[in-house]
Amino acid sequence: MSTLMEIKTSVLRQVQACPSFRRKAEQEPESSSTDPQEPATGAWKPGDGVEFFAHMRLILKKGDGRQGLPCPEVLLRSGSPAPAEPVDPNRGLRALTQEEVEMLYEEALYTVLHRAGTMGPDQVDDEEALLGYLQQVFGTNPEEHADAIARVKKAKAPTYALKVSVMRAKNLLAKDPNGFSDPYCMLGILPASGAPREPSGQKEQRFSFRKGSKRSGPLPAKCIQVTEVKSSTLNPVWKEHFLFEIEDVSTDQLHLDIWDHDDDVSLAEACRKLNEVIGLKGMSRYFKQIVKSARTNGTAGPTEDHTDDFLGCLNIPVREVPVAGADRWFKLEPRSSASRVQGDCHLVLKLITTQRDTAMSQRGRSGFLSYLLLLSRVLRFEHRVEEPNSSSWCGELSGPGTTVLCLHGAQSNLSPLQLAVLHWQVSSRHHQTRTLDYGYLLGLLEDMQAHWEEAALLPQEQEESLADSFSAFSEFGLRLLRQLRDYFPATNSTAVYRLELLLKCLDKLQLFQPSFEICPFETELNTDIAAALKRGNREWYDKLLNAKTPREQPAPQRLGGLVELADIIYEDLQSCYGIYASLFHGILKVDFFTLTFRQLERLVAEEAWVLTEELSPKMNLEVASGLFELYLTLADIQRFWSCIPGRDSRSLALAGIHTPFLPAVKLWLQVLRDQAKWRLQGAVDVDTLESVDATSKHSSSAATASLCLSHIQELWVRLAWPDPAQAQGLGTQLSQDMCETVLFYTELLRKKVDTQSGAAGEAMSEPLCVVLNNVELVRRASGQALRGLVWPEGAFGLEGVLPRPLLSCTQALDEDLQREARTVTAHLTSKMVADIRKYVQHISLSPDSIQNDEAVAPLMKYLDEKLALLSASLVKENLSRVLEALWELLLQAILQALGTNSDVSADFYGRFHFTLEALVSFFHAEGQGLPLESLRDGSYKRLEEELRLHKCSTRECIEQFYLDKLKQRSLEQNRFGRLSVRCHYEAAEQRLAVEVLHAADLLPLDTNGLSDPFVIVELGPPHLFPLVRSQRTQVKARTLHPVYDELFHFSVPAEPCRRRGACVLFTVMDHDWLSTNDFAGEAALGLGSISGLARPQVGGSVRAGQPTTLHLRRPRAQVKSALRMLEGRNNKEAQEFVKKLKELEKCMESDP
Repeated sequence: MSTLMEIKTSVLRQVQACPSFRRKAEQEPESSSTDPQEPATGAWKPGDGVEFFAHMRLILKKGDGRQGLPCPEVLLRSGSPAPAEPVDPNRGLRALTQEEVEMLYEEALYTVLHRAGTMGPDQVDDEEALLGYLQQVFGTNPEEHADAIARVKKAKAPTYALKVSVMRAKNLLAKDPNGFSDPYCMLGILPASGAPREPSGQKEQRFSFRKGSKRSGPLPAKCIQVTEVKSSTLNPVWKEHFLFEIEDVSTDQLHLDIWDHDDDVSLAEACRKLNEVIGLKGMSRYFKQIVKSARTNGTAGPTEDHTDDFLGCLNIPVREVPVAGADRWFKLEPRSSASRVQGDCHLVLKLITTQRDTAMSQRGRSGFLSYLLLLSRVLRFEHRVEEPNSSSWCGELSGPGTTVLCLHGAQSNLSPLQLAVLHWQVSSRHHQTRTLDYGYLLGLLEDMQAHWEEAALLPQEQEESLADSFSAFSEFGLRLLRQLRDYFPATNSTAVYRLELLLKCLDKLQLFQPSFEICPFETELNTDIAAALKRGNREWYDKLLNAKTPREQPAPQRLGGLVELADIIYEDLQSCYGIYASLFHGILKVDFFTLTFRQLERLVAEEAWVLTEELSPKMNLEVASGLFELYLTLADIQRFWSCIPGRDSRSLALAGIHTPFLPAVKLWLQVLRDQAKWRLQGAVDVDTLESVDATSKHSSSAATASLCLSHIQELWVRLAWPDPAQAQGLGTQLSQDMCETVLFYTELLRKKVDTQSGAAGEAMSEPLCVVLNNVELVRRASGQALRGLVWPEGAFGLEGVLPRPLLSCTQALDEDLQREARTVTAHLTSKMVADIRKYVQHISLSPDSIQNDEAVAPLMKYLDEKLALLSASLVKENLSRVLEALWELLLQAILQALGTNSDVSADFYGRFHFTLEALVSFFHAEGQGLPLESLRDGSYKRLEEELRLHKCSTRECIEQFYLDKLKQRSLEQNRFGRLSVRCHYEAAEQRLAVEVLHAADLLPLDTNGLSDPFVIVELGPPHLFPLVRSQRTQVKARTLHPVYDELFHFSVPAEPCRRRGACVLFTVMDHDWLSTNDFAGEAALGLGSISGLARPQVGGSVRAGQPTTLHLRRPRAQVKSALRMLEGRNNKEAQEFVKKLKELEKCMESDP
């Protein structure tokens, strides 16, 4: 067999000699067969590997959504309509009797027929349209409708009144010397008889309460009202309210004057007010006042001379007051074209009725109650005509409906707060019979809140009815919250928004609570909400429990249902945290998530404890699989709580739940190992050892193996066993099982490729490449998976450091797979051995006449073609392995060629030196191939050295021999002992002084366990010191620690001592009387570094300098390489040198 084949065989022997998981398995009694060990069968059938891992993928997929805390954007997946909320017709307002309906109908008709005021732009001013609308609302036929209208028209018209609120004025004229005025208002109703005539050619003159009217007598005192006087201001604030009876709505008008009040003052008092004068205008007004006071001699004159100063007036026809009332600023008008006024007045006007000739009024039914009943009737009618399933109706009424209600509310003198209360009461009750939009209800509460400062004016019966509506709505809301998951599912964004508005409505109710004398809530609403949520959680859980795990079923059948129940609870807790928690806490300050988590976690923990206790005696693979899946979800629930800042899972009911699950987990992991083997065996059976696709260089079975390993590692991360000691046991066993499974797969690959290599010949290179890529892929995947099998090591574990058992397991498997890869690489490259030998022989036999590059060209072409194919078939790591193997084969082939050729020309070695450098450049490939450091190491150094030595002369080879000795270092420094010497050069005498001091720990070479050592001291190389003889010490009998203290002198010039390779060689021998002496060790000391040669000698002592301790050794391979070079040479100097060394080697052969 050739040398290259011997190299291959040597590599295989090294692979088989290394300790590994494979050897460990082979040493087991049941693994004596060379075939891969098949996994044991159990509850899962041998062919179930695919099904098992498909189920495992589902488990892992379930855990994908359980990493960290949920995001609302992930949970809200649907924008479909919200589920229908429960409605109950009996929760609305009381149904009216027929008589009450007829009375309400006439009340509404009476309101329309006797409407007064100006309609707004959004209101309907068509009487027929309004009457027709009421006919539809009450559902009367034309005859009944006509009769009702006739009866209403016969009734007495209502008595109207105008409510006037004088709020404030601004920017009035200053009439007093101090730059201010003392304004007050006089206001009243000008009846139709007092209306001014048509304007004539005379100067325009307007009505004034102070001037009277020449066309008629003065107004009665009861028709005129006066506000308080506001002193010294141009922006008075009155906020006074008046009520004026209206005789004729169409012709009467409201008149208002603003006057500056002036008291009668004497001349002396006017003079005293000089200090109050402000500005030139004030000074003018001051002098007028002085003159007026002087004319009257300080006493009051005629009345007409002392009237108050006019500041402005308003004339507002009653018919122009809007139906809904007016609340605005009016610009003040002059009483004549000569008057100078400025400023505005803020009035609130409302036209109401004080007496109504209707049946409801005659029976004492208040306008508040009438409006409530009418609004309820209109709301039911308007909502009835909407879409049937519309729960987003916001109470938008039609034009006629809005107009009728506005007319009735104004005529009934209902305040804004009363109107807001009525709309809330009716709408909240109607919502319980027919769902409305919560945004509309919230808007009604906000409207009521805006006018709540008037709450003290509400009559007690209206306050009680409002409190009743609050109680009814809160009771309805609490019932919905109890069934939160049904009516407001977290995945429905529409439903979640409705929930948010409902909670805001409930929160608004709490704002009104302190204002009620009769509290509508027996306890705090937050307490009731928390209680409703707890009750709803329990009802939801009990319903699920009865559906999933009925008590009448045996424990093994209930297990699957409990797994489903735990999964549902986890998803629900995600919804609680991601959706509901922020709503309840942000709006109501209720910690819904903590409340729900604690309750559901305790319930499911109780059920799990009971079930595991029942299943413990019935443990089998099927039960273990179910318990394993159940534990994963329970552990996820624990981790969910721990992920929230400030939460400690040790206080949970699930704390310690892992203990009863330990036997099931251990059994399931055994099943996992067996199923993984079955899965991989099935994958290899169908594997054609071809690349999966154009981008992948591995086959299908490697992809399957990598996926299985990834799933196992992911599963371990999800398991996250909390007990460190138990986790170490589980993790260690799982890592060993994983290693066993990986080696099982590689053996299956080897067996498969062996069965296909019979007649395939050269075609087997491609399958071997695929197998090599498979091994590399699995090596990386298994390493990553094993590094992911970390477990907690208690307080002493280092973060980021693999536990020791896992680290050793990972390293051992990696070594196994590396050896497997080298084995496949050796098989792959063995097919190229013969070709490589042929091309190297071609180089060695090429005549000197051809150029070096021509001689090397066939080899380079062959390598280029082969490596192009391998590069296309192998991944980068495997290509590097093949390159390294080929590189070693080439080096060994060249070394063999050098060994078989002796006495050849220097060109022969020069050609191989050229070949070597060309191959280095080829395999380095400008940094794309092997690194230069690895190329120029190992066998390369040996080959380069031999090539260099072949080109050297005999003396250069001998010098190299000594240089190698100087470079040699003892790997085991204490094995052959130590020698202590001291050397220096005496320049004056031109001699070298060498002192052998003592030796220690020499080898025992005699039968008595001792030696008789002596030391031979000689200088080398011989051609540098041709006249110098070697010297020796005395023999020290029976000792391993001889003391010599002997000084030797060598008369040599300094120049040879400084030459390259010059040294003192110390050879320690064991003296034998009856046979040849035994070699004990040697050491060399370079002369270039000793005192006197390297630096001038200091001091006069002959024995100056510190002792040098030399470690004894034996000649190694790099020393013998120069010797081999000399053996092949025929000159006398080389032969004599070799002869001397051969004699020394004979002495070494007897060394034990």
